Amino acid sequence: MDMLTILSRTFFDVPSMIEVLPQLLTTGLVNTLIISVAATVLGTLLGLALALLGISSSRWLRLPARMYTDLFRGLPSILTILLIGQGLARFSYQLFGPSPYPLGIFALSLIASAYMGEIFRSGIQSVERGQMEACRALGMSYSRAMRLVVIPQGIRRVLPAIVNQFIAIIKDSSLVYLLGLMTNQRELFRVGQDAAVLTGNLSPLMLAGVFYLIITVPLTHMVNYVDVRYRTGRRRLTAPQSGLKEVEEVQKPTNKALLESAGGHHD
Repeated sequence: MDMLTILSRTFFDVPSMIEVLPQLLTTGLVNTLIISVAATVLGTLLGLALALLGISSSRWLRLPARMYTDLFRGLPSILTILLIGQGLARFSYQLFGPSPYPLGIFALSLIASAYMGEIFRSGIQSVERGQMEACRALGMSYSRAMRLVVIPQGIRRVLPAIVNQFIAIIKDSSLVYLLGLMTNQRELFRVGQDAAVLTGNLSPLMLAGVFYLIITVPLTHMVNYVDVRYRTGRRRLTAPQSGLKEVEEVQKPTNKALLESAGGHHD
């Protein structure tokens, strides 16, 4: 048996892929998207609050925000998930039952919020100080100016980085399996791993990886497109036009006035 045949049977066994495909679609993909979207929404809200605390003039607000950011950005994601998932399991069981989803989503949200907070902070601080000064000159309060003018501009500037963080959350969602998942709670990685153990080859895991690529690669290209679009602006290409039309339009009132004047002088 040559090397090519061994690699084909190990990583690209079509029957094994076809067998696990329904589970990846109906169970793994759905659960991965639920975990990722929920963690992103919570992480975004917490991150925005962290960003506002981080730019506060009060040291007592900035310091806790900085400590929180350093903590969850410094710890490995797998360690945070295990600490949250196992340390708070008793409290979660009383509130949500045996499902590890809430703790997994909570742990990913804490990680995401630390990165989101820095992203939002950099975006808000990149807005020119004159924007706030203009708002204050118009009689707007600080909070109203931040809510209506500064924060929307800052979020728009860091939108590509936010999408990149969403991609990172999608990949980190594969770590939730460490908390223990029931059959109907498995995400893409766990479904592929279980099938790989049963079939004795890695083809199901390869197919799970293809699903991750299907989600993340288009998002990556979309980020690049949006980034270029925001940096270059919207440009509409039009064919070059002659300036004679504009000259004629300017001359029409003058010619009309000359004709009227000539007619009145003749009378």
